[in-house]
Amino acid sequence: MVSEHSDASDASDGETAALALKILVAGGFGVGKTTLVGAVSEIRPLRTEELLSEAGQLVDDTGGVDQKVTTTVAMDFGRITIRSGLSLYLFGTPGQDRFWFLWDELSQGALGAVVLADTRRLEDCFPAVDYFEHRHIPFVVAVNCFAGARTYGAHDVSRALDLDRGTPVVLCDARDRDSGKEVLIRLVEYAGRMHTARLLDSVG
Repeated sequence: MVSEHSDASDASDGETAALALKILVAGGFGVGKTTLVGAVSEIRPLRTEELLSEAGQLVDDTGGVDQKVTTTVAMDFGRITIRSGLSLYLFGTPGQDRFWFLWDELSQGALGAVVLADTRRLEDCFPAVDYFEHRHIPFVVAVNCFAGARTYGAHDVSRALDLDRGTPVVLCDARDRDSGKEVLIRLVEYAGRMHTARLLDSVG
């Protein structure tokens, strides 16, 4: 015979196991968003990539990413289990300005965001930083350390982007699963602290 306590415990365990958080992966064109989602996802990621066209060359700045032949036109989607009872649903955003109308839809209900940055084209992530700051969505900046690019410390990147004090900056390799997972863990921890602080402010 199963006790009421056991039933309650099982229900609680089920609720915990069902906990899934929505995370955005944003940044400039060709910075590694699709790569990051694909590297960490435990399911085959959904991708909406199309070949770059000659027409797109008129509106897409491919400087610094000349070898790139495809681009995300809607979103990338993946899933990763951080620990028992906690999964993250990852939504990679398109990087070009002409697809930004999708961002408002994708950001609905998001816990937070990862803004990928390339120090060779650091200015490309300014729009994403501004977007999340203005909407008070917690985010971390993950510097994708490309081979051959000059290495900058987290403090230098934070100062160059004029980030709000306390916004985490993490050095990473978007191709490496463990590195990408560490970025996501930092985001979940930071978003949790921000959420707690806002609750305390609201009751204070």
